[in-house]
Parts: sequence; C-alpha cells; structure tokens
Amino acid sequence: MHMKKVVYYNTDDALDFENGLLKEWGVEDIALVDFKNGEDRDKPEAFLEAVESADGVVVEFFQITRDVLSKMKRTKIIALQAIGYSNVDIEAATENGICVTNSPGFCTEEVAIHTIGMMIDCVRKLTFLDRSVRAGHWDPLLGGNTFRISGKTAGLVFFGSIPKYMAPILRSMSMKVLVYAPTKTKEFLESFGCEKADSLDALLRASDFVSMHTPLIPGVTERMMGEAQFRLMKDTAYFINTARGGVVDERALVRALKEGWIKGAAVDVIEDEANEQSDLFGLENCVITPHAAFVSEDSFFEGKTIALRQLVERLHYGKIPTNLVNKDGMKI
Repeated sequence: MHMKKVVYYNTDDALDFENGLLKEWGVEDIALVDFKNGEDRDKPEAFLEAVESADGVVVEFFQITRDVLSKMKRTKIIALQAIGYSNVDIEAATENGICVTNSPGFCTEEVAIHTIGMMIDCVRKLTFLDRSVRAGHWDPLLGGNTFRISGKTAGLVFFGSIPKYMAPILRSMSMKVLVYAPTKTKEFLESFGCEKADSLDALLRASDFVSMHTPLIPGVTERMMGEAQFRLMKDTAYFINTARGGVVDERALVRALKEGWIKGAAVDVIEDEANEQSDLFGLENCVITPHAAFVSEDSFFEGKTIALRQLVERLHYGKIPTNLVNKDGMKI
C-alpha cells in the first residue's frame, strides 16, 4: 500500500479529529502531518521545505504564489478549510496540475447571523453605547439619532449561501431585500422573497444597508466598492462587509465615513490583515470585528471535515474532488 502524505501547514489545533475521521472512513493510505514553524511560517522557502514530499497540503492564510506552485512537484491537491481561495494562484495551480478545493457552506449560518448582528448594531449602537457606559457615561442619547429597521432596504451584493440564509430573517424583520447578482434571474431571486437590482449602482442608491457577499476575484470583484460607489449611497446608509477586505477600496471607505457620505459601517475584514492595520480602527462610526464571522465550534469542525473529504476523494479514490475550484483546464 502506497502511503500518501498530507501536510497541514500552520493550521489551528492538532489532527486528532482528522485522524479519527480517516479511521471512521476506513482510509489507511493517507498519513497526516502537523507542521508548525512559528516565525518562519510566511517564508516561501520554509513552506516549500515543509511540503517537499507532500501529496496533499492544507493551508489557511499562507500565500501560495506562481513561483511556489512551480516548485511543488509532488503535490496533487491543496485543500482549503475556507470558502475563499484568493491566497492561491488558481491559474498557476492548474498549469502545474494541482487541484485546489475549498469548503463552501461550512460557516453559512455563522456569517449570516454575524452580518445581521452588525446591521442591528449599526442602528441600535450596541457596541458604541457599551463603550460609552464603560467610559463612565450613562446617557442613552450619546449614540445620536437612529431609525426603525422595519421598512428599510437591505441591499445584498451577490447571492450565495450566506445571503440565502439571511433573506428570510431580514424579511421577518419587515425589511425589503434587494439583490445585485448578475448570474441570478429575477424569478430565482423572487423565489426567496427578494427583488433583483438591475445594477450595483441601482442597489447602492436604493439601500439603507449595503452588505457585501462576494468572493475576492482579481480584476472582477477586487475593490468593486470605491469612491464612486460610496458616493452613490444614501448619507443615512450603512455599509457592511463580512466578505473579503480586498473587495473594498479601504481609503475610499475611510473618506466616506469621515466626510459623511454614509452614516456608518461594520466590517469583519480589512485589506491588511497580515499586519492587522487599518485606518478604520480610529473611527467611532465603524464597528470592527477581527475576521470572526465564521467562528463557532460547529463551523470549525465542519470546515475540517469538508477539507479532509476533498483530500480523500483525490488521493485515496483518485477522483475529481467535489469542491474543485479550478475546474477549467484541470486534468487528472
């Protein structure tokens, strides 16, 4: 029996759960290796040394570039325990015969509820008022004027599993749900009780909340929200981003908040998460959480399960993985 090696590169936790699943599934020809190297974790040479003999690789945040992929001669699959895959050069992976898989749906409920919570926080000023009380101010009016959420329009940009989960909840709060999703038909969106926006501009003009649910695709969704887009929004509107920091021009968002183009924002993601730096941090009209929308004990284990299943499909069964990202041009 030929053993296949899978390296988990600087992932959270040990691999007891994954090894338990392999045993439960009767898979005996895959060996999992937990590799952690601390300060050198972001160095390409350290990564390549770790995965040199790996048939499969699991990573979280490491950037796998074209140059790195060209040197991964043995690797057949990179499995991501996340929905997004912008940290891997997909075109280069395909050219080098490496399958890339993601874990869609593993945190749908968590992100949906987090996003709605952010909407509520924007209008009810929960975190702002909490901070003011802790600073010694018992004043219910410090948060300024607000409005009822019923009757307002929630504008959802794209319509994957997370917006689908959100839509009935928003409608139960008597909100109108407007969706910009070029690939979805009017009839499809209406089946979820939503209205189709003819363009992103139309959604921005009409919405009281604009919520991003797009993957980060270079040249497509990268910085799709910039100065021109923020200027189209109502000055009473709120901007929510639980997708990826890169879908927003952050400097434009900072200007929009400082100069009052929009009322406020709530973000779970920023452009420079590697250095944990953003000019948004100093703004009182912006609620910020540390890329935490996906977090729960349930989503943690579901993401691990989905990623491992992709590895087993490719390495044990020799099949095309269910969640193959680079379908175009990929030959196995």
